[in-house]
Amino acid sequence: MSPPLPDLETFPPLRAWQRKALVEYLRRRSEDFMAVATPGAGKTTFALRIAAELLAHGTVEAVTVVCPTEHLKTQWANAAARVGIQLDPMFRNSDVHSSRDFHGAVLTYAQVGMAPAVHRRRTMTRPTFVILDEIHHAGDSRTWGDGVKSAFDEAERRLMLTGTPFRSDDNPIPFVAYERGEDGLQRSRADSVYGYSDALRDGVVRPVLFMAYSGETRWRTNAGDELAARLGEPMTKDLVAQAWRTALDHRGGWMPQVLRAADARLSRLREHGITDAGGLVIASDQQTARAYAKLLHEITGQSAVVVLSDDEGASGRIASFALSEDRWMVAVRMVSEGVDIPRLAVGVYATSASTPLYFAQAIGRFVRARRPGETATVFLPSVPHLLGLASEMEAQRDHILGAPKEKDGLDDDLLERAQKEEDAAGELEKQFEALSASAELDQVIFDGTSFGTGALTGTAEEEEYLGLPGLLTPDQVHVLLNKRQADQLAAQKRQKAAEPVPEPRKPEVVPMSAGERRNSLRRQLNTLVAAHHHRTNLPHGKIHAELRRLCGGPPSAQATIEQLEERIATIQTL
Repeated sequence: MSPPLPDLETFPPLRAWQRKALVEYLRRRSEDFMAVATPGAGKTTFALRIAAELLAHGTVEAVTVVCPTEHLKTQWANAAARVGIQLDPMFRNSDVHSSRDFHGAVLTYAQVGMAPAVHRRRTMTRPTFVILDEIHHAGDSRTWGDGVKSAFDEAERRLMLTGTPFRSDDNPIPFVAYERGEDGLQRSRADSVYGYSDALRDGVVRPVLFMAYSGETRWRTNAGDELAARLGEPMTKDLVAQAWRTALDHRGGWMPQVLRAADARLSRLREHGITDAGGLVIASDQQTARAYAKLLHEITGQSAVVVLSDDEGASGRIASFALSEDRWMVAVRMVSEGVDIPRLAVGVYATSASTPLYFAQAIGRFVRARRPGETATVFLPSVPHLLGLASEMEAQRDHILGAPKEKDGLDDDLLERAQKEEDAAGELEKQFEALSASAELDQVIFDGTSFGTGALTGTAEEEEYLGLPGLLTPDQVHVLLNKRQADQLAAQKRQKAAEPVPEPRKPEVVPMSAGERRNSLRRQLNTLVAAHHHRTNLPHGKIHAELRRLCGGPPSAQATIEQLEERIATIQTL
């Protein structure tokens, strides 16, 4: 006997964007529908409501969910069971049919890719609704893409879900519609879009503060040369990669300092409103993850939960951490996508993986809001490419086929290894040896705006930002950060006024370093943007975007001195 059909009358209420997308779906009644919604917006609930509608009205008799990882299979099955849809997370390719105890099954993309014929037969046996979660993964390899296409081409209905409808390659995504633009390039087309900025406005997700740390790094090359560089300063892509890796080395000083700062921020959140706040460190490989966990134990006196990919017991550890009040989890890729731990409020981005897709999915672990005013804080290295991604959190991207690849300052092959292989560090570490690294707060990024540092002493200023209240609306965050920016400028003026005036005949000018000059210009630009905001009531982000349109160049967090000077001159004419 089949399980009872879900009761639509008892289904949880939908958010506004979910209701709007559901109406659009039911209106179209097309085979394929792609919904793009920012992580934390509620894609799972939306998909299950459609499944319940189709089952209740007899449009389909079975449901199949395809997701990226084994852990997410269990998460999907549990969420479905709560609304009366029974899905089998243990279905194997060797099974002939789904058990009659279930409405369907949950699979992984890898599982479908290994035996598409098995799932094609299942799909053709009964009218089936297929939910393709994080559909961009269907383009990870030709085997996966071809397998998904073959297995579900005959499905009655297909729903594609993603929080990041873009990829770092040209592999087309099955069942996704592409439209050719005026530039001749094909872009993915979504039927429903609910971006981070929309969700932030509605209070569905948390605002995210990025705290970027710079510092001096030293390393030895395989030729025996010792090199030193300041993290975040302009340099070649190879030097950026090596300085970055040196900072992330657990034996240096950068990671312990940043972890202490992150734990202090976590304590602040717990003391002021988010009593069960948890932290997540995203590491590059297994060995480093264990080393970070050891550092956290030394700093906090408490053991950190370590999750390594899809190893045995990983799902249980994640579930236990989500329900506990433990302080820290350290993970390698396992928690970068789809995993729901709403209490995560502090993150440390301690990996050299930096494709836009990976970064967006990783940051998505911290944005799930539970109550008004919750904020999230993510600590990251002051690397120009990462600063650009942090500044563009609200940007809506599409998957573009045939687009020229942008050089983002790091070798594409290096990024691919760092993201997809747990032993990625090995190849790079053969090329150099990390010697030392120090950390200091470089800038705070919020809503695309960079708030530079430097007016106070390093420790005092860091404590100012670490001590921000945990429960704040986005507007309140802006007010506090702008106030701190103004206080810093006032402190600089007082300090300058208190200094003795040098004799005219013996002037002594101490030139600023490039880093000091850039920080000063960022502060000046932000002050002018704030003043323009008060005159026009335009959001800070829109003012910065207009300056970028007029002057060109990247976000202010990674802009050059010349670009900042041009924007300062431009805003004074607006």
